[in-house]
Amino acid sequence: MMTETHSTLTKNIAPVLSFTVLVLVWEATVRLSGWDTNVLPGPYKVLESMTELIANGSIFKHTVASLFRVTLGFYIAAILGIPLGIILGRSQIASILFSPVISFLRPISPLAWIPLAMLWFGIGDKPAIFLIFLASFFPIVMATTVAVHSINPTYFYVAANFNFSRTEVIQKVVIPAIIPDVITALRLSVAIAWVVVVAAEMIAVQSGLGYLILDSRNGLRMDYVMDGMIVIGLIGLFLDYIMRRLSRIESASWGVKQA
Repeated sequence: MMTETHSTLTKNIAPVLSFTVLVLVWEATVRLSGWDTNVLPGPYKVLESMTELIANGSIFKHTVASLFRVTLGFYIAAILGIPLGIILGRSQIASILFSPVISFLRPISPLAWIPLAMLWFGIGDKPAIFLIFLASFFPIVMATTVAVHSINPTYFYVAANFNFSRTEVIQKVVIPAIIPDVITALRLSVAIAWVVVVAAEMIAVQSGLGYLILDSRNGLRMDYVMDGMIVIGLIGLFLDYIMRRLSRIESASWGVKQA
């Protein structure tokens, strides 16, 4: 019991200590570097400017804009990518036809699509959503395909003995089997999407945290730049926490993988 309590306290205190050390190192760097505070603002100045952004509502406006783009692009990628991954995993013909194309497009950085996205969709939410979709789509497809391939073939033989239809095989065998791997892929993909939206907002839109950072840099407000970075990091932690909570859902899956 004591060991469990000690482990819990350590788990809760360790993150606080690590962030405290980070802030102390930050403050020491500001004091010892000799740089002007406009070049490297200290924690107190950044906190003051964060209060300003909260008071005028700017930080909320930009955060909501970024979250909207990430959510929409990520959902579209998941809705299209998971079924496609199941199809590629179950159909040899589909795999032969589409896997080479996906393998060709997957290594291309989503940021390389920025010029085309701006030409196709103009300025606004659409190009950013498109880039987020690309960043999330291919990892989801590949992870889902691999997860389907790793299902123990014995269970498909059992399903055939029970005369399961294709729909029943998908519903009762494939989906429960791939849930853990798909959730892991979603967790990684949402992190990538969050990185990409910031880069996309520096070019194609006039709102969002990426735009806030770029606009603040142009106005030489490095404190605002760091405020934007802090919010990005906090939201990244929150999104990762949500995905980790989803990964604990055990009732939705069952052990049909190879031992």
